[in-house]
Amino acid sequence: MTQDNQHPSPEQENTDAHSPAEAVGETAEVKTPEQEIAELHQKLTEMQDNYLRAKAEGENIRRRAVEDIAKAHKFAIESFAEHLVPVTDSFYAALNAKAVDANAFKEGLEITLKQLLSAFEKGRMTELNPAVGDKFDPHHHQAIASVPSEQEANTIVSVLQRGYSIADRILRPALVTVSTPK
Repeated sequence: MTQDNQHPSPEQENTDAHSPAEAVGETAEVKTPEQEIAELHQKLTEMQDNYLRAKAEGENIRRRAVEDIAKAHKFAIESFAEHLVPVTDSFYAALNAKAVDANAFKEGLEITLKQLLSAFEKGRMTELNPAVGDKFDPHHHQAIASVPSEQEANTIVSVLQRGYSIADRILRPALVTVSTPK
């Protein structure tokens, strides 16, 4: 015999020491089909329970979200309304005051208007008040009439009613008259 056959290599020693069947037999316990079925049934029951719990939790989250959205819709105007209450108080005070001086009454109305415009600003509501000569914008203005004018065509001649927008969304367009082409 040669030397190679007399001394096995380290790789051969590791593979020859234990056969794969012996290694599996030593570490794994042989289960009967009934035991395997029982374990699988237990795992199935756990998974069903986890599924039902997750489904219920999902339904609870969905229900709470719907309730939160409903509350947000219901009370969304609350902040804006809080800013309007002082304006209402000023109007009541003006109505209860004795009208002695027309200028004083006018000053009181101007102060009340400033309060109202401040409440609009706090509620992210802006006034659309185009100037005479501005270009007509159908997204912000509504033309009530076209009149002959010395101005350029499709420019604003007069503002009949101011418009308003809330957070870049048009609440009411400004009512305007526009110039006709010459």
